[in-house]
Amino acid sequence: MGSVRAMASTRLLSSFNAKAAHATKTLARSGWSASLRRNACSSPSALRSCMSAWVIDQYGTDGVLKYTEEMPVPSVGSTSEVLIRVHAASLNPLDISMKGGYGAKLLNLRRDPMSVMAGASEFPLVLGRDVSGEVVDCGSDVTHVVPGDEVWAAVPPWKQGSLAEFVTLTEYEVSHKPKLLSHTEAASIPYVANTALSALVNAGGLCRDSASNKRVLITGASGGVGTFSIQLLKAWGAHVTVTCSQNAEGLVRGLGADEVVDYTAGDSLELLEMMEKFDVILDNVGGETEEWATGLLKPWSGAKYVTLVSPLLLQTDSMGLLDGMLQAGLSLHNKAMQNIISCGVFYRWGFYAPDGPALDEVSKLVDAGKVSVRRADGFQCDATTLAIHC
Repeated sequence: MGSVRAMASTRLLSSFNAKAAHATKTLARSGWSASLRRNACSSPSALRSCMSAWVIDQYGTDGVLKYTEEMPVPSVGSTSEVLIRVHAASLNPLDISMKGGYGAKLLNLRRDPMSVMAGASEFPLVLGRDVSGEVVDCGSDVTHVVPGDEVWAAVPPWKQGSLAEFVTLTEYEVSHKPKLLSHTEAASIPYVANTALSALVNAGGLCRDSASNKRVLITGASGGVGTFSIQLLKAWGAHVTVTCSQNAEGLVRGLGADEVVDYTAGDSLELLEMMEKFDVILDNVGGETEEWATGLLKPWSGAKYVTLVSPLLLQTDSMGLLDGMLQAGLSLHNKAMQNIISCGVFYRWGFYAPDGPALDEVSKLVDAGKVSVRRADGFQCDATTLAIHC
């Protein structure tokens, strides 16, 4: 699953590069990079009218993505907001899905609760889930950062994204960038870090003080969330087993995985069943994995199965907000009850959650050398990184 998503990201990045033929372009080691031509004025106070950005005006295939120099410049609209000048931004698999309309109904409700009744449009919509850049303006109540600070953050999917010259976020969503990373390197981490932390901590019940010697299984571990989770869990002292394809074994072992199972091998399930049972499973694959994964957990000991592949957004898209949320809720309730009654295992969904303070801790781990930015081909930065140099 991780490799398929990375391939999809690469194809879309190539398309981005082709669509931006009229703009200055460079080929960076982190992936295809599109330079955004800055307007004549360079300060946010002078750039009140427009900025450069990649936007979509409708949902569809790659052709709906457009480069524009007429996107309104965001401004600090509340006392807790921060305006960031983007130095590098990252494209995630979620952005590719959102381009086609994935999650539109629920995300639009989150953007503006009144939009359902008013029929308001979310377009033009800026994609991009990760940002690394510089603070240029702050609301009056902001104390964690000041103008001039180098920061990184994961942009919630219900907000305008980071494929633009400027982006606004709340202080709670922003963190100081690791000193050891360039902006391009830093832009490959925040979204997967916040997703992994939310799944492992909020749903999985793990933390720096409780993960020591815990046995954790990560399925589909060669993707962004998986590779980050391996490093985080090893830094916390956990024993980590992963499943991935054979060609990713060197990558995950290099990140610290204790045991690696090739899921393409015919005896992969038998190998997992022969191992000591697990305290937590983080599932990045979903589908049929649920049918056998919960059986690998320690029964009646508070073990937790956490999947990042929930049907919530798909069901609200296909069934509507009310029916989709109801159906998803019933599905979660039934599976949770079935697992807790049959074997005392907790079944949970994991979701991305914005969390600047959590990124502060990740920044410390990066600067301490416990979390690195690594790719299977040896290049720095995640395979989905699109660097935007402003």
